[in-house]
Amino acid sequence: MDRRQQKTRDAIFKALSALLETKRYSNITVQEIIDVANIGRSTFYAHFETKDELLKAMCTDIFCHVFSDELMSEKTHDFSDGNNELETKLTHILHHLKDSEKNIVGVLSCESGELFMAYFKGYLTEMFSKYLNEIKVNAPADFVLNHLAGSFAETVKWWIDNKMKYTPEETAQYYLEVSGINRISGQ
Repeated sequence: MDRRQQKTRDAIFKALSALLETKRYSNITVQEIIDVANIGRSTFYAHFETKDELLKAMCTDIFCHVFSDELMSEKTHDFSDGNNELETKLTHILHHLKDSEKNIVGVLSCESGELFMAYFKGYLTEMFSKYLNEIKVNAPADFVLNHLAGSFAETVKWWIDNKMKYTPEETAQYYLEVSGINRISGQ
């Protein structure tokens, strides 16, 4: 994707985010997104077939970096030391959600939240699957993955609902403690 296309895509993402701050997802029209992004209709449709496809792309954009195997030094946190433990990954995810608080809260606060959470749980399931061999429990793997992804997604919703008053580090630690992962994997 060239710079011009990326700039247009970013404008569309920002427009949807801005609209989500004041309107329900179902009440937002493609025309409103086009108007806020200051682009033409054909430009919007050259990038996205539907508003739902736009939301999915926005989630994918957020999650591709958040769930990256390569953790980099960033403005608000630095996990670039190569530590790939589960607690580090969860804390990294929480830092990114906090950094994207405006967008995330807007998406989660409306009916699009269910769609967002479905994408989020998919990424979480993939991430947790990389740690399954460290988590020794007497349950089928798909059950364990479903439980871990679902409970962490609910932890994130709780954290956001509570205005993120606990640090990402504290929240990750609470999740691991309550889920019993610290005791199970010897962290």
